[in-house]
Amino acid sequence: MASGSNKDRKRMQEILELVEREQVKFINLQFSDIMGMVKQVTIPAHELGDTLEHGKWFDGSSIEGFARIHESDMYLDPDLETFGVLPYQGGLSTAKVTCNIHTPDGEPFAGDPRHVLMLALKEAREMGYHFYTGPELEFYLFKLNEAGQPESLPHDEGSYFDISTDLAADVRKEMVEALEMQGISVETSHHEVGPGQHEIDMRYDEALRMADKVAEFKTTLKTVAHNHGLHCTFMPKPVFGIAGSGMHCHQSLWSIAEGKNAFYDRHDQYGLSEVAKQFIAGQLAHAKGMCAVLSPLINSYKRLVAGFEAPVYVSWARTNRSALIRIPKFSPNKPEATRIELRSPDPTCNPYLAMSVMLMAGLDGIKRKLPLGQPIEEDLYEFTDEMMIRHGVDTLPGSLHQALEALEKDEVVQAALGPHVYSRFIEAKYMEWKDFRRHVTSWEVQRYLGVY
Repeated sequence: MASGSNKDRKRMQEILELVEREQVKFINLQFSDIMGMVKQVTIPAHELGDTLEHGKWFDGSSIEGFARIHESDMYLDPDLETFGVLPYQGGLSTAKVTCNIHTPDGEPFAGDPRHVLMLALKEAREMGYHFYTGPELEFYLFKLNEAGQPESLPHDEGSYFDISTDLAADVRKEMVEALEMQGISVETSHHEVGPGQHEIDMRYDEALRMADKVAEFKTTLKTVAHNHGLHCTFMPKPVFGIAGSGMHCHQSLWSIAEGKNAFYDRHDQYGLSEVAKQFIAGQLAHAKGMCAVLSPLINSYKRLVAGFEAPVYVSWARTNRSALIRIPKFSPNKPEATRIELRSPDPTCNPYLAMSVMLMAGLDGIKRKLPLGQPIEEDLYEFTDEMMIRHGVDTLPGSLHQALEALEKDEVVQAALGPHVYSRFIEAKYMEWKDFRRHVTSWEVQRYLGVY
């Protein structure tokens, strides 16, 4: 709840004045469930003052993985720094604010993904670091049929960096404008490899704010697309035979004591400090254990296969895009741009949980001073099994089931999630796998029905 400090009081007053000035009628109190779906409770504007002061009670038992019936009462505590008026909402002006979730006794709820990330960031601060991230989200635009359902054909026939001549170019610009109006700074946007596939890259930020932005990003893009009769999907592999959608995540640690990028060392041939190398080694050591969180769907593992620039090999490199972790180039006069790029996450992951496990895996490498092997710049897709063994290269899990088994063996990733989220997450994902195992796909019918 609001702390009552002068700063909070000032911000509360600014928000109330903004609502009156913009004639806002409704406010969406937003939060994330364990699976990463954005949820909301909507209040009329006249309830905002009391909500900012005291929070808003809601039934947590209605949210997947949150609470049992006998412990259902919880309240939403708005984070004042996330308040903003939503664009493209039609005639009734609407604002939104991201909320933390608390139990009736005022304690942070262990099942709140945002709280999970806040705990990880607290540990990083205690070690002397701030954690910054810059995810690149890819998505597809599909046409909607008369029934309002997505069609199987992409919206356009463009390819990588193509200049689109149809509606998609204008839609993408409108998406960028909508993001910018909410304070989400965009660096670039372009057409991606697949027909109907696009990418919009946000400017890096502190991890908690970036996770908030990722959640808002997906909601905003879906809204803008729907307003144009299109469906925006972040499904990792929506169409057989064409590129999947990833969420490559750029990461860096900032030294609190020194006030500079902790990943940079001008004397190193890769420009990487010992801290950066240990952080990379930690993420490589926990790459398989993190996989179920970073790539959480059955469909995610249709993307994580060799041949479509998917990072299935647990290795690192500077220029090799088949490696799991890449070191992007940066200008020598901009050491603050030193970062690593983890390429396995896809945009269906819960951004709060994803950034939590990425951070804690990297910090584990720093704590244990894990050594980093040599980079592999050769095309890993051309490696034979013998070459893989010789270079000590492992692969990511090939299915959600294998990823869950790896998660069950990784105590660091489990601890990053916390007991509540871990148990609810793995239970839900095993149920998803069991449902998939029982389902008869169209591929099976086409392949076997007429033959057997």
